[in-house]
Amino acid sequence: MTDERCRGRRRPEARSSSLAALAIVLVFALGGVLPVRLAVEAQPKVARIGYLSLAPGPSARSEALRQGLREIGYIEGQNVVVEYRWADGRLDRARQAAADLVRLKVDIIVTGGPQATLAAKETTTTTPIVMALDYDPVGSGFVTSLARPGGNITGLSGINPELSGKRLDLLKQAVPRLSRVAILWNPAEPNAATFLRETQVAGRGLRVRLQVLEVKAAPDLEPAVHTARKERASGLIVLTDPVTLYHRRELADLAAKYRVPAIYSERLFVESGGLMSYGANDREMHRRAAVFVDKILKGAKPGELPVEQPTTYELVINLRTAKTLGLTIPSQLLSRADQFIE
Repeated sequence: MTDERCRGRRRPEARSSSLAALAIVLVFALGGVLPVRLAVEAQPKVARIGYLSLAPGPSARSEALRQGLREIGYIEGQNVVVEYRWADGRLDRARQAAADLVRLKVDIIVTGGPQATLAAKETTTTTPIVMALDYDPVGSGFVTSLARPGGNITGLSGINPELSGKRLDLLKQAVPRLSRVAILWNPAEPNAATFLRETQVAGRGLRVRLQVLEVKAAPDLEPAVHTARKERASGLIVLTDPVTLYHRRELADLAAKYRVPAIYSERLFVESGGLMSYGANDREMHRRAAVFVDKILKGAKPGELPVEQPTTYELVINLRTAKTLGLTIPSQLLSRADQFIE
């Protein structure tokens, strides 16, 4: 009777053995899955950043951005990938490169100048854009205001148009008999009209006659400088754009050839042989752009991040070029210089 009642039932020791076996199977099964899942979840997200510039290739500016990223913990190949795109001075290539970065679904596009920002702005209204260098983002229509940019663009502004009068004044100090100045400008540059307008206002105040010369491409440079000299310009103001910036050595040689003292907005020109520059440190601005990248990656909205402005500006003078031009820089101006190139 006992055997009949027990028939069909599993003995307690058999049930325990089966449960133990099942537990072992589960342990091995989960042991193979959980560590993999936990390892995947533990891996930090790799940020993907696009850097868009009209430069022909890597430069001191792009290296300054990399330095800024490293300083706050972003190491290329570890927790960040930077997709570099160079447009070789051409806006059409910049537009193509911006579209390529959007297709790659980068988290942020960092732009290395106004035309790069313009290309990115025309391409996307959703991908955050950080201006590593701009001069008048409000006047160019990139942001609504410096305090509340709105939209998907923020970054740094050198407010260079407001310094146009200062540059003209510095040039007049370097060339005491300055009476006529030629301005090289490219109307295709987003900030150019503001630059030109501010310089013209300053010219009237300093009683300096201004001659406006357009340079839309590299072949325009020599005819423009030659015309300036032919019409007795005793000084030259060069407004920054891809044509002047990426042909700055040629421009410095032309200014020396025709013996026309020139002032620029960026030290890159002076390092390439130009006479003098006054403006924000473009490399420091690129390094600082990394801070905006970090804030946006951590959840900040670009439209709510105020555009930053530099608090200091630097005067750089190339004494070797001054000597070539037969120009003696007044001691008062020398004492104000932040750096000399000899």
